[in-house]
Amino acid sequence: MATGIASVLLASTATAAPAPGSSGVGDPYYPYAGNGGYDVAHYDIRLTYQPATDLLSGTTTILATTTQDLSSFDLDFGLHVNSIRVDNLPAAFHVDPKESGELVVTPARPLEKGRMITVVVNYADTPSKVVIDGYTAWKKTADGALAVDEPQSSQWWFPASDHPTDKATYDVSVEVPDNVAALSNGTLVRRTQQRAGWTRWYWRSTRPQATYLATLEVGKFEINQSTTPDGKPFITAYDPAIGDSLDAAKASVERTPEIDEFLATQFGPYPFEAQGGVVSPGLSFALEAQTRPVYSGKFFRAGSNTSVVAHENAHQWFGDAVSLGRWSDIWLNEGFASYAEYLWAEHEGEGTPAELAQYVYDSYPADNAFWQVLPGDPGVAHQFDDAVYDRGAMALQALRTTVGDAAFFTILKTWVAEHKGGSARIEQFIAFAERISGRSLHELFTTWLFTKGKPAVGPNGTAPFRAQGQPKAYTKIKSTHESLAQARQY
Repeated sequence: MATGIASVLLASTATAAPAPGSSGVGDPYYPYAGNGGYDVAHYDIRLTYQPATDLLSGTTTILATTTQDLSSFDLDFGLHVNSIRVDNLPAAFHVDPKESGELVVTPARPLEKGRMITVVVNYADTPSKVVIDGYTAWKKTADGALAVDEPQSSQWWFPASDHPTDKATYDVSVEVPDNVAALSNGTLVRRTQQRAGWTRWYWRSTRPQATYLATLEVGKFEINQSTTPDGKPFITAYDPAIGDSLDAAKASVERTPEIDEFLATQFGPYPFEAQGGVVSPGLSFALEAQTRPVYSGKFFRAGSNTSVVAHENAHQWFGDAVSLGRWSDIWLNEGFASYAEYLWAEHEGEGTPAELAQYVYDSYPADNAFWQVLPGDPGVAHQFDDAVYDRGAMALQALRTTVGDAAFFTILKTWVAEHKGGSARIEQFIAFAERISGRSLHELFTTWLFTKGKPAVGPNGTAPFRAQGQPKAYTKIKSTHESLAQARQY
């Protein structure tokens, strides 16, 4: 009997053999997104980029902590790798034959659970020629390039664990020819000239940041530097190639500190160390890059457009500070940012959120395919459909009508305060809203996020947000909604 007990104790305390880290974090939309076996704390990205040839070369150093005993681990990356070192020792590596963009690293010796590791990847390639799953996120422009996209873009310029649940801090240092600029997230620490004809730009992001929110923009930008009223660095950049829309772009993006000041009254304090924006003709969308959203020049063809600025900066709270736990949770990003457009419109005297929600609701007939997309789980093919944005925003107005203004804004502010720096799921938000409001909200969210068909609204509906009379500036609301739908932002 004693011998048997001793055997059990010995077996239970034996160390498990090192094993490969998983090739993904289990996201049902993107099975190979992110990686298992380690948690990244910091990326140091040091690159040189030549716009004339589109050659990107350099080194990324990754600081991470192992979460299991590892015999090997994966990095999400598509460029050609010259060498990899793990804790200063050369490591073997190969591309997973089952999945392009999945780099498998085998260190010289196994890695114990719970230790900090240093991974140094040296690489060089032409990103615009790299295709992963039939797609190229790198956007070559006439005088540079844009590393801007969602849900993936990092694989074209730095190796990473590419999923929003693995956030990290960043140092991004990029050397480019003197006649172009290199922009990224956070604070511009310095610029140096280490050789004739070349300038190196140093950017630092000190708050946790998801990989798809890390961006790089190289080109002949007009750059403006100042500070916000509360003393944060404010850097904006405009590509003159947007032509006649340049002044309209400036009239919109230069108001970012004012817009963020307003959004802070709705969502709580601005969560990051810097603000700004980049406008380029090389995009067809806008993206909420952390601290410095990037906009297509198309948004400003009809004049100033502060709605898109409000949308992308609302993401600094919903999507950036609090990131989605799975890509199916995209409503937590887009529904909230779209609702911020309603709040900003009211602030500008262009209709209340209730009026705007009613207008959008009336715009889609019951038999429209719009009502067949589920904002709470739209599927990969419909992840960025209008329904995620517009029905998603209507869901929030339905919530506001149901719980009242005091509870609604307490929910928004407290949600950000309690989850910033991390990630969360829709189910968590529903439970959180029920706790703060003291009401059962299961039926409301099931109807608006997870049930096909046009919900009933009005006195006998799920959430009566119909406003009395026509919205203020009805034509303006209609025009704004249509222009955003024509060039849908992320």
